[in-house]
Amino acid sequence: MRVSLITLQAIKNYGSVLQTYATQEFLQECGLTVEVVNYIRPDTTDSMLLETWTDGEKFPKKIIKRVALYPSFIRWKKVFDGFLKKNINLSLQTYVTPNDFKKFPIDADIYCVGSDQVWNSKWNKGIIGSFYLDYVPEKKRKVSFASSFGKSELEQWEKEQTKNFLTDFDCLSVREKTGVSILEDLGIHGATQLLDPTLLFDRFFWRKFSAKRIINENYLLIYQLNNNKDFDQYAKQFANENNLKLVRLCTRYDQFFKNGKSVLIPEVPEFVSLFSNASCVLTDSFHATAFSINLNIPFISIYPKEFSTRIESILRQMNLLDRHLDNFNKKIDIENIDFTFANEELEQKRNIARKFVEKSFLMR
Repeated sequence: MRVSLITLQAIKNYGSVLQTYATQEFLQECGLTVEVVNYIRPDTTDSMLLETWTDGEKFPKKIIKRVALYPSFIRWKKVFDGFLKKNINLSLQTYVTPNDFKKFPIDADIYCVGSDQVWNSKWNKGIIGSFYLDYVPEKKRKVSFASSFGKSELEQWEKEQTKNFLTDFDCLSVREKTGVSILEDLGIHGATQLLDPTLLFDRFFWRKFSAKRIINENYLLIYQLNNNKDFDQYAKQFANENNLKLVRLCTRYDQFFKNGKSVLIPEVPEFVSLFSNASCVLTDSFHATAFSINLNIPFISIYPKEFSTRIESILRQMNLLDRHLDNFNKKIDIENIDFTFANEELEQKRNIARKFVEKSFLMR
């Protein structure tokens, strides 16, 4: 069976490329042939990315910020585009606009969307029909694989259009329990909740994938996506109290001035290595939380102001809500964390994902 998969692989961040890789590898492990649609959201094309990052800024701050970001942009292209080129079965044709799908029709047995926040209208700056497979010919099989809305409920304006798009899907799965609730609210029943694809492979898979150890000392790894001075102060104090070196995984060169030893935009296998060898992880990232759980690394999660549903969902699912830091005066122990339940739950959920693939893709 030939599967055409559309996702957010072109977003230049670690979670996006790793979930793409994991989705591809999992479906192929199940016996499917996968090609990832080389879809690039218009605001994330190379020609538009710096404009998107400086949107809303006024001259001359806009120009200064773009100049400051340019070295990071060049590094992103090398790290993320290089990873995709080496590891992902991308379509030869690049798709940006709806017209591209008409000019260059995609031929497959099954058309799939997922995972990541493909259905998050705020993140995607509106509803993108391509992520609802609106380009697929009639009577062709449509499946969603761990797709995420990234929030707990839809806004009123998007409900009808979302429902219209999804009613002709053959099989639906979403990443969060809230996604199941959203679909129920739309009158769409029977959706399956699946793990994020990076969790469909165990820690031994990811340790084999990862690069060699980068930091020799015992360290607290910070992976921070949102500026927060309280977060920074807490990290410094926590590292001191636990006698850990403070290491910051930076996604931009201009982050080097923050506290801790900076690891600047590492290669993707190095990213995984930083987590697998950490003594503890402090993060506001969903995928950093997911990797910490999967690798059985002690961690502390801080919910971001937006799209925290994803983190809350995985912590609740793995019975690890006590790893959520909701107060910067709170003490969280890193010695006595028990991953037994999480490991058993992950294995059960992996079996559910395999059964979903058998039902939805292989139609057994």
